[in-house]
Amino acid sequence: MKEHKIDYEDKYRKILEDSYVNPKEVVSLPPLAVSFGSTNGNNPAPISIGSYGNFSFVQAPPKSKKTFFLSLIAIAYMGEQSSYTRQMKGHREGKKLIHYDTEQGRFHAHRVFRRVTDVCGESEDYLTYALRQYSPLERLDFIDWHLNRTENVGLVIIDGIADLMLDSNDLKESSNVVQYLMRWTQELNIHIITAIHSNWNSEKPTGHLGSFLEKKAETQIALELSSEKNIAVVKCMRSRGFPFDKFAFEVGSDGLPFILESIPDEIDKDKFIRI
Repeated sequence: MKEHKIDYEDKYRKILEDSYVNPKEVVSLPPLAVSFGSTNGNNPAPISIGSYGNFSFVQAPPKSKKTFFLSLIAIAYMGEQSSYTRQMKGHREGKKLIHYDTEQGRFHAHRVFRRVTDVCGESEDYLTYALRQYSPLERLDFIDWHLNRTENVGLVIIDGIADLMLDSNDLKESSNVVQYLMRWTQELNIHIITAIHSNWNSEKPTGHLGSFLEKKAETQIALELSSEKNIAVVKCMRSRGFPFDKFAFEVGSDGLPFILESIPDEIDKDKFIRI
């Protein structure tokens, strides 16, 4: 019994040290992983989509180009600004990008990963994995094992987060998965961006998992899919910092997504457009 008490004493003393924040200390903003555009004024600064030490998520109904948008994020992070990414910019500084696909078989996952290498070229810093064949617990445990054994990671994409659990409407499972996201980002100083379905005709992400993500994420991003063109509009729903401006992207005939210079006039810019 005495040994048990000593273990708890050591544990809580460590939490006491690690969690203390001195109000008198000057704490800098966390460095950016991905940004879109910049603020106005005399000292413009990049507007964060995601910063190191935090996580963000993308929500949209099924088949609404979430995976194409995640490819754009990866292209921005791995390459220079271009006609594909326009104002979206990665702040990689030599770090690795790990891209986990939990939904698709090997052929379709490979096609997703090729979008990035087709634009940015081959790189040993772009690590890609298809995890569809494994159980939710195996996926979660593998990602935990892999992240803790891979050096110099900067950005992690998990497409999609609900496949790391059995039931996205289970309170205990939802809390557990989001706790993993918070621990990974804090301890490894990485940014994680993930994707979740939203309910049809609703701005809410699915289940209790979606509610936990809303509360804990740095940035909540929604996609609005046009019924008239092969275009999706990207909207910052919530942000802990300055929200980025709404923008649109299109998927070209070559299967590669690219950000448009402006949102087409025929698309309603003030409401969701659903198909």
